[in-house]
Amino acid sequence: MEIIKIVILSLSSLLLIYVGLMRLSNPMKTYLKNSGITLSKDASLLNEIRGMSAVMLSAGILALLGIVFTPLTFTSHVVAALIFLGFAIGRLISLKADGTPSKQITQGIVFELVLGTANILCLMSL
Repeated sequence: MEIIKIVILSLSSLLLIYVGLMRLSNPMKTYLKNSGITLSKDASLLNEIRGMSAVMLSAGILALLGIVFTPLTFTSHVVAALIFLGFAIGRLISLKADGTPSKQITQGIVFELVLGTANILCLMSL
């Protein structure tokens, strides 16, 4: 079971770090490439996106630390589960309220639900 926890935290951390870094460094290009969304060069919008991207990056770093430092494993799973399930719940609410998003975003919902649930299952086995 220990190896499964390491794999789940590794996948969670890599995804959060990658997406966090890409959106933090170049949100306009990243959103267009990964979600098909064209962002305007609005300073307030980009500020909000970069702020959320920094949260994702920080959560990814914490998840990565949970692999190396076992006292942080529990916290890493909690944070990863909250981030992934939080995004998934928000997207599901948007799906109901706003309609069907692009294919890329729909695939993102699936990944978020899978990784969020996987982290919850790891928590239940601690």
